[in-house]
Amino acid sequence: MLGAMKAAMPLVGNQGIVSATEVLLVAAVFCLVFLLIQSLRQHVPKGLKNPPGPRGYPILGNVLELRKDPHLVLTRLSQKYGDVMEVKVGTWPVLVLSGLHTIKQALVKQGEDFMGRPDLHSFKYISSGQSLAFNPDSGEAWKARRKLAQNALKTFSLSSSPTSSSTCLLEEHVSKEAEYLITKFLQLMKEEKRFDLNQYLVVSVANVICAICFGKRYDHNDQELLSVVGLNNEFGDVTGSGNPSDFIPVLRYLPSHTMQLFKDINRRFNSLVENIVQEHYSSFDKEHIRDITDSLIEHCQEKSAGEDAHVPLSNEMIIGIVGDLFGAGFDTVATALSWSLMYVALYPDIQKRIQEELDQTIGRERKPRLSDRGTLPYTEAFILEMFRHSSFLPFTIPHSTTKATALNGYYIPKGTCVFVNQWQVNHDEKLWKDPSTFNPERFLNAAGTEINKTESDKVMIFGLGKRRCIGESIGRWEVFLFLATMLQQLEFSLRPGEEVDITPQYGLTMKYKKCESFQIKKRFPMKSSP
Repeated sequence: MLGAMKAAMPLVGNQGIVSATEVLLVAAVFCLVFLLIQSLRQHVPKGLKNPPGPRGYPILGNVLELRKDPHLVLTRLSQKYGDVMEVKVGTWPVLVLSGLHTIKQALVKQGEDFMGRPDLHSFKYISSGQSLAFNPDSGEAWKARRKLAQNALKTFSLSSSPTSSSTCLLEEHVSKEAEYLITKFLQLMKEEKRFDLNQYLVVSVANVICAICFGKRYDHNDQELLSVVGLNNEFGDVTGSGNPSDFIPVLRYLPSHTMQLFKDINRRFNSLVENIVQEHYSSFDKEHIRDITDSLIEHCQEKSAGEDAHVPLSNEMIIGIVGDLFGAGFDTVATALSWSLMYVALYPDIQKRIQEELDQTIGRERKPRLSDRGTLPYTEAFILEMFRHSSFLPFTIPHSTTKATALNGYYIPKGTCVFVNQWQVNHDEKLWKDPSTFNPERFLNAAGTEINKTESDKVMIFGLGKRRCIGESIGRWEVFLFLATMLQQLEFSLRPGEEVDITPQYGLTMKYKKCESFQIKKRFPMKSSP
């Protein structure tokens, strides 16, 4: 989560000898400015009050407290200060929301008030400021572009496959990639090689979104694909460490290796996506729309021809939308699958129950399909518990208030930056019995035959309300298809006697440490699907 600070960058002075008097004068000026900003805060209307929260240091605020595992720190602080509290990240007051009821009140019932994005310094470098997900704009034009992107994503996921009228494009793409993974894993095990299965997962998942966005599946050794995947990993690492200049403006004028790296990663990613979009322009045929990029180009050309211009779309916006869909379309799914395979390896009884359900419902003659989801309640319950227990997306992308508003009796000024603590909700003892225990059955009805919707709706992973993740449905479908296909044919375990550390490593998406302790074997010979 870009806005959350994992580590504070030390303030550095200019080269040369600086006297103690000069240092004290500078510090005094900063403190006076800070106090002036505080004194100029909007007057709190009668009957409301300012949110409570911990006192921070001048200039730094609560940064030092938040430099390690901020999701855990903010969860502990919420137990003291409540579901609506304020922390200082640098000089910025940041509202932190916890508690499912409070978050739903803000993001759903008062969705228009909380649907903004803070105008953070780093956001302007993502997709050259044209990103739908990070754009501070939340007006009608933005809503129309978001809907356009959402429709294109669904169209090129659920359309019938040209090779089989009984399957959709998403099923076809996932089936190809899952079969590659199955073959590759077994080959590596036969060669008795130790390997990190995540490096293969992320490339296969990336290939699915490549097919949907770009109409192209890459070879797993293709340098273009590997470079894009590598950039995404770098992006996650850099954003996980935070950009201090977002919240301490003076740092924007000082040298910053982290910020320079962040700019460079985004520049290279934008350039790659721009090249692919330009290739689509050169081969575009309105009679043969191949993928999401083509559909956006078609829309752009129709608007420039004078048709309904309600959804303005420039070439830069197309690049921004495609970049958003691609960037978000594989890291989340790959991380979900990584955690899923770790959990089934750690809990062999749970894995066996999933496989028994697959055998009884689907059998061994065909591959799983999207239409099977409703008939595999335990598999679905496992996926929900994986989302809840890992909470690998601990925060949503930061929100901001679009106008002055009130929440739970607290006054929230316009433009307030808002952190939404999804990890806290997923581990809230008020919502879950034994939240630290991994237990898929918590999502099943008493008979174990259906998902308990009341329980499943408590899980927070893709955000809520008007800024909810645009690819949520596609992501859930992909996780189901990949996981069901692999568990139908493979059995995952861990090497006996080897300890595995699954402590989440804080970042944009939280992952466990690199693990080469997996053992994989085939369950049975798979016949060709009809």
